[in-house]
Amino acid sequence: MIRFECDYAEGAHERIIKRLVETNLEQTPGYGKDEYCEKARKVILDLCKNESAEVHFLVGGTQTNATVISATLRPHQGVISADTGHINGHESGAIEATGHKVLAIDNVDGKISAEQVERVYQQHWNDSAHEHLVQPGMVYISHPTETGMLYSKQELEALSKVCRKYSLPLFLDGARLGYALASEKSDVTLSDLANLCDVFYIGGTKVGALFGEAVVITHPMIKKDFRYFIKQKGGMLAKGRLLGIQFETLFEDGLYLSIAKHAVDLALEIKKAFQEKGCTFLYDSNTNQQFPILNNNIIVKLSAKYSFQEWEKIDNHYTAVRFCTSWATKEEDVKMLTQDIINL
Repeated sequence: MIRFECDYAEGAHERIIKRLVETNLEQTPGYGKDEYCEKARKVILDLCKNESAEVHFLVGGTQTNATVISATLRPHQGVISADTGHINGHESGAIEATGHKVLAIDNVDGKISAEQVERVYQQHWNDSAHEHLVQPGMVYISHPTETGMLYSKQELEALSKVCRKYSLPLFLDGARLGYALASEKSDVTLSDLANLCDVFYIGGTKVGALFGEAVVITHPMIKKDFRYFIKQKGGMLAKGRLLGIQFETLFEDGLYLSIAKHAVDLALEIKKAFQEKGCTFLYDSNTNQQFPILNNNIIVKLSAKYSFQEWEKIDNHYTAVRFCTSWATKEEDVKMLTQDIINL
């Protein structure tokens, strides 16, 4: 079976494995206080062009989302998110388990707009019974979205402006950030994110690392006591140097963007093959996730050799599916798939 259902099916990039083996018997301080974590932080801050930001390393996306959100909100507040947002639909109520409500709103291609955020905020405060309701306290977005779509710099600027107008910290989930930055359709850089977001993270788990997410915090309030929140939420890895080594390696010689671009390029080859076969798409993604709408009989045929995800039922005969490439996807596997698509 050739797997296209997710971008975390493989282990880690060989350069990371090599560095972990090379440093295996070194003795270092624990809990992210080692020289490797410090070097990785410096590299990330240089790329963000923001020396006043803080960088913290956590293990996985759900843990990171729950830690950041609980560290940001007061007990009576909730987080605004697209209804398709990962925190709303795919984290087993992790945010609610911290005592905070996800304030889910309609999306367009997985995205929310500045106008929507302002409307939610105004509706709350214009309600005469607002003190009986969950108060909007921050905004969550993902880039790329769960639908593979990208925010433009202009859209992020508008979101940032309205969030700062109403003192709503803007949090960007970057679990797949490498695939966004590597897309030719993206006009957003790490320094843009550091300038426009109050907190965001750089995903490693889905982009070449064994595990790990690098949280970048620019907002003073969120910085305060953040390591306490990491510890409380079970995210303070004793052998923290394992995270530092991975991110230091990922950002050496442009490796992070290079392997992300590999995944995007192969995903676009799959997209082209389905387009040439006359298929339509649920979303016009230019990242590593593709969502062709296929006849159910074709899904059965492709499922004999390939693993992919059934995403949304369109009608009794057609279903939108997701093909997802990764940093480690083999070119020969994509070539085989595209040939099989042509032969359908």
